[in-house]
Amino acid sequence: QVHVVESGGGSVQPGGSLKLSCVASGFTFNRAAMAWYRQTPGKERELVAAIGSSPDDTDYGESVKGRFTISRDDDKNTVYLQMNSLKSEDTAVYYCHARRYSPPIYAYWGQGTQVTVSP
Repeated sequence: QVHVVESGGGSVQPGGSLKLSCVASGFTFNRAAMAWYRQTPGKERELVAAIGSSPDDTDYGESVKGRFTISRDDDKNTVYLQMNSLKSEDTAVYYCHARRYSPPIYAYWGQGTQVTVSP
């Protein structure tokens, strides 16, 4: 059974930091590409950051470049999102995503964690 569970969300003031964690099980974690997406009401889910099976293979949404860092610990089946210099527009539900592009192909989502940035 697959589990993808996010944690670490909460409320923070502008300029503050948060670190999200996503623990996964039920699939071969070190062969999965992992990503963080976010969504606000009425908007489509957008890519925040992604990391391939190689930890140097990362990609970021334009709005978070230089502020957010994605990393993974395959020994702990965990992917992280370090968020610094947070802005009010970073307020959203953040989702963890796991995908494998070669057989066995799969894609899994977590349930999401709320991040609120306000004074």
